[in-house]
Amino acid sequence: MNAELNRKTAIKEVLPTAFGYIGIGIAFGIVSKAAGLSALQAGLMSLIAYGGSAQFIIVSMLLVHSPIISIITAAFLVNSRMILMSLVTAKYFKNDSMLHNILIGSLLTDESFALAMNKLNYTNSKLNFAWFDTANWFAYFVWFFSSVLGALVGNFIENPTNLGIDFALVAMFIGLLYLQMISDKSLKLSLQLLVVVATFILVYLGLIFIPSNLLIIIVTLLGCAVGMVLKHVLF
Repeated sequence: MNAELNRKTAIKEVLPTAFGYIGIGIAFGIVSKAAGLSALQAGLMSLIAYGGSAQFIIVSMLLVHSPIISIITAAFLVNSRMILMSLVTAKYFKNDSMLHNILIGSLLTDESFALAMNKLNYTNSKLNFAWFDTANWFAYFVWFFSSVLGALVGNFIENPTNLGIDFALVAMFIGLLYLQMISDKSLKLSLQLLVVVATFILVYLGLIFIPSNLLIIIVTLLGCAVGMVLKHVLF
């Protein structure tokens, strides 16, 4: 990574991240095919929803015939962190047009956000549209083609659970949780561990008393509330 902020440099710097998209994208395509979606439908979901973890949740909730409002709410809650990430990046594009800001915010992902925050260390805390836009679009199309490829490969896999593909979402969340805990210095590690334990307990109790199609939404809201209370009371 260097101080240059152009499209050619963006492609080089986002390329290592793209390999992660390929793996998870193929896994999503295979899971989608197993759930009854065609390669076209899986590809369209990646183009329109472009939510990574949210797409796995959408597919799993469609499979159990969850109400559409539950699916929309769950997808929104899972990806609501993008609102905060967009607010962080917006200050670097104050002089850009509204269209540029919409494009940056719409195609922003966890990985491109992390890449941009790291890039700031090399550019004297500066970003530009050409670099960020290229990184976002490159990741977007890699995700799309990987999803379609996974769905096509899924035609030859009768039971993806035998390969552990259904664990892809869980594995991705574990990875994101780990990265969040080691990188966020604003919160004490002990607080984060307490919230994780509290969430596990809420999920366990929720599986007993709450319908599965509402579990994600309710536990997410309760987990956030518990985290806020623990932070202000104990820390």
